Amino acid sequence: MAQNKDKTSEIDDHIVKRFDIQKRLGKGAYGIVWKAVERKTKEVVAVKKIFDAFRNQTDAQRTYREIMFLQSFKNHPNIIKLHSIHRAANNRDIYLGFEYMETDLHNVIKRGNILKDIHKRYIMYQLLKAMKYIHSGNVIHRDLKPSNVLLDSSCKCKIADFGLARSINTQGMDGSFSDSDPTLTDYVATRWYRAPEILIANRRYTKGIDMWSLGCILAEMSIGKPIFPGTSTVNQVEKIMTTIPTPSNEDINQVCISGVGSSMIKNASSVAKLPLQTILGANVPADAVSLIAELLVFNPHKRLKAAEALQHEYVSKFHDLSQEIHMASNVTIPLNDDIRLSVDDYRNKLYELMSLHSHRTSSKKALVVKPKLFEPEVYSKVSKNAERYIRSHVVAKDKRQIISNSESKIYQKNPVNDWMQAAQLNKSDSKVPSCKHSIVSEKTNIQKASGDCRVNMKSSTEVPKRRISTITPPKPNLYQSFNSYNKSHGIITQSALMELRAAGLR
Repeated sequence: MAQNKDKTSEIDDHIVKRFDIQKRLGKGAYGIVWKAVERKTKEVVAVKKIFDAFRNQTDAQRTYREIMFLQSFKNHPNIIKLHSIHRAANNRDIYLGFEYMETDLHNVIKRGNILKDIHKRYIMYQLLKAMKYIHSGNVIHRDLKPSNVLLDSSCKCKIADFGLARSINTQGMDGSFSDSDPTLTDYVATRWYRAPEILIANRRYTKGIDMWSLGCILAEMSIGKPIFPGTSTVNQVEKIMTTIPTPSNEDINQVCISGVGSSMIKNASSVAKLPLQTILGANVPADAVSLIAELLVFNPHKRLKAAEALQHEYVSKFHDLSQEIHMASNVTIPLNDDIRLSVDDYRNKLYELMSLHSHRTSSKKALVVKPKLFEPEVYSKVSKNAERYIRSHVVAKDKRQIISNSESKIYQKNPVNDWMQAAQLNKSDSKVPSCKHSIVSEKTNIQKASGDCRVNMKSSTEVPKRRISTITPPKPNLYQSFNSYNKSHGIITQSALMELRAAGLR
């Protein structure tokens, strides 16, 4: 009891009433995350509490950016879904309710040989799909790294943390942002995944900075450690320039906007080279080395774009254009990102958004009329004969438990509804993440539990037996399921998935 009290002591009472807090997943300087179950829907979620979300203009803007961009990208399967936003009692913190994921890529890589070659290819394919979607809305993430890639035991991954994301619709004619952007200082925490143009303070951001980060992530998955673990900005540049091909003067002039940056690149390029293949080692597949080399290119305009990388041989087994969706329009958040607003402006805008969402939800609930499951359109035709038949075959003492047989006939009129009901009644315990749906067997059999669709009758003699045809559920799309690919190739093993799940126990 005492432990449970300690577990919820950091959470506001109104949050505890809505969520059943299960365990703490992690805590850092910016906040704390719990695994929880939403009491009303019984859905497993992750509740994130952001400490002092509005302590200053930079933090307030970061919080606002994350929420607005997550709402814009909620329709993509490889981007984390934000379910709810909750204000704190102290008016300083804020709570976010996310879909639950078991672990992140950083923890999985750190644990060793959990990821097999096929896992790495599938993760990379999903990341490229998500980047194509984000970039099609003219947004750059700017903080891609393994800890911001969430995973479950089915190897499904989702990109998280859009606090540093930025719409590139607000860039000037020369492609640069205004000097008011306060988030540049936040790049110190993620130096190992920064593109060269960021390191030399080039403000002409392109979508290429995210593609560079993806190259670093793939290299890290391949060798089990960061490829460029620089100890300072200068050391980071030196490690990069030692590995990638020496850029031409034209490339240097195009990327470096100052003499200092140009000198730094030229000096770093003059040291002895350590080829990419040497760093990656002989065990990394040739197509993986090829993709990494095409992503880790000095000139951002010459790096592979997300749509081009999706056609690369490395992810060709998963490539499916119909699943690689894009946005229909550009994404721009309501408040001008080039102007640093006050803390109150960001807080009030978020509270306004929360109140609007709450009003819409309550309005929908008020308008919802619970539909009847079955309309007795044929009742008059069958009820009298059916009831007469039942009465003639039932002992008198059991008559009070008999229901009309007309309902059974109506069930048979729409066998598809039977299958849908059975599927809904067979959902797993809500406290266990429902990530097993991707493991597809050779033949999918829908079996009702003993308590499903129970009718109040004492024996089978009370109702005439009827033959019910077997309804075959629709086959899942091949690329909606990771293991549907593995089934045909026999690569993924159950033990590998169990190891991946174990990595989620942080």
